[in-house]
Amino acid sequence: MAAETTQAPEASPANTWQRLASVDAYRGFVMLLMMAEVLHFGRLSSALPENPIWRFLARQQSHVDWRGCTLHDLIQPSFSFLVGVSVILSLDHRRKRGNPIGSTLAHAAWRALVLIALGIWLRSMGRSQANFTFEDTLTQIGLGFFPLFLIALCSSRVWWACLVILLVGYWTAFALYPTPGPDFDYAKVGVPQGWSEHAEGIAAHWNKNSNLAWKCDTWFLNLFPRQKPFEYNGGGYSTLSFIPTLATSLLGLIAGGWLLGDWPAKRKLGTFALAGTACLAAGFALDQLALCPVVKRIWTPAWVLFSGGWCFLLLALFYALNDLSGRAAWSYPLRVIGMNPIAAYLISHLIEAFIRSNFNTFLGKDFFRLAGDAYEPLFSGIAILSVYWVILFWMERRKIFLRV
Repeated sequence: MAAETTQAPEASPANTWQRLASVDAYRGFVMLLMMAEVLHFGRLSSALPENPIWRFLARQQSHVDWRGCTLHDLIQPSFSFLVGVSVILSLDHRRKRGNPIGSTLAHAAWRALVLIALGIWLRSMGRSQANFTFEDTLTQIGLGFFPLFLIALCSSRVWWACLVILLVGYWTAFALYPTPGPDFDYAKVGVPQGWSEHAEGIAAHWNKNSNLAWKCDTWFLNLFPRQKPFEYNGGGYSTLSFIPTLATSLLGLIAGGWLLGDWPAKRKLGTFALAGTACLAAGFALDQLALCPVVKRIWTPAWVLFSGGWCFLLLALFYALNDLSGRAAWSYPLRVIGMNPIAAYLISHLIEAFIRSNFNTFLGKDFFRLAGDAYEPLFSGIAILSVYWVILFWMERRKIFLRV
């Protein structure tokens, strides 16, 4: 979804509005992190295990096993947060144009369905049967998109109320679901017995593949045709996470409302920074007090707050460096990506093998090994990432934007 403001419009082939450079740059940064998986820092670190730089980068390009957070773990919450920002900006733009509420709601419902279908299609590629799974970024956002849009139509007080209800209600539902007994066979749900990531006490209600979300999926996902019955997700991900993901988008909705406000720019910046710090502190406190762990894979309420804090702070950073400073030229390479997020998402999932194959054909299989075998993943990844950006640059120059 495009980022919009209510300022004087600029001509565009499809619509007219002025884009917020900060939102596009932040979105571009997030998509770049996702596309940069082609750099394969993990392989480079394995080949050069004594190098602390590659070890650090490999860590930041991978997900934590359960509790905690890396830079890579912030991709999905940032994307969900920015959906909330974009929804309120887009809705404001549509109101200014006088779009009927009926057609606006119909469009929101259509977007939700397309996002869900697109996520399932991508997950089903290379399989002999459709893979009905709903834990990936697109399906999670799609499941919560229409409720988010309905909430966006209400007052900001309703936004805050819905946020509190979602967080408290989701926490309560998990806390009331009984923890497994001492005889529970974790091996049958893909978890080593005595796994070090498992918690005790209240926090145990969020342990991997023994929680409420896992139980719901053992019922819900088996309603769809499958080659074999669903028993567990190897990563611990779940369909039910779309509910707290909606809470993350609500944080973005609130941030978007502040962007639309007539406050001075410095006050907006300070509000983002304060909100980010408060959310980070709250999420961290819940984790350290063992009331709710910070777990991205099942999107715990503590994760909503902790990751949401980072999202506010990142938005503050990009707002300061772009809209507040009035010097957004530096972020143009990021905005090329951020203005076409669906295209970037599809490119990163669909054409890596095709590009790599053509590199091998025309440059030779050893071309990227000139600096040594260890660096082949890095240099070939840089080349592939460059091709991704050139495609998006070509699309941007010709005003080709994939919309859902």
